[in-house]
Amino acid sequence: MIDVHGLQHVGLTVPDMGQAVRFFEGVFGAVTVMSTGPIDADDDFMVRKLGVPGNRRIRDIKVLRCGTGTNLELFEYEGEAASPIKRNSEAGGFHLAFQVPDAYAAAARLRQIGVEVLDGPTHIDAGPMQGLDWVYLKAPWGQFLELVSMANGPLGYEATSGTKMWSPLGEERA
Repeated sequence: MIDVHGLQHVGLTVPDMGQAVRFFEGVFGAVTVMSTGPIDADDDFMVRKLGVPGNRRIRDIKVLRCGTGTNLELFEYEGEAASPIKRNSEAGGFHLAFQVPDAYAAAARLRQIGVEVLDGPTHIDAGPMQGLDWVYLKAPWGQFLELVSMANGPLGYEATSGTKMWSPLGEERA
């Protein structure tokens, strides 16, 4: 086992960097903290260091801060054909979840500004996730995202578990 401090960032490849940055800044209040511009690398570097075909190139990398959570590292590549976003049910499919004070109010606001929000929010009133409010939404390019809130105190599993999930609110959440 290695010694780990925590999750430093999540990397996400997007089809249009400008659109992605405008979305995360405008909807979630993210702040761009770093931008690389094009990365000067050869085919060998792309294959050996990043595991992508050699004829791909990185147009830009931007790192965004979203509240007090993990950094979000956005990549835009050139040379890759557009492909559909994986569904959450597919291997490799994933979503990003943002903790908000009130998932219901946040979902209503997102709908007002034209963001595609799926059915919900849903309140869980029993079991390990008791007390969780959640709803899925989609970024403009189809990536699944989630809003979660836990306004009513600890989640159900916390009554019997000594370890709690990390929260951007720290121990204040409970």
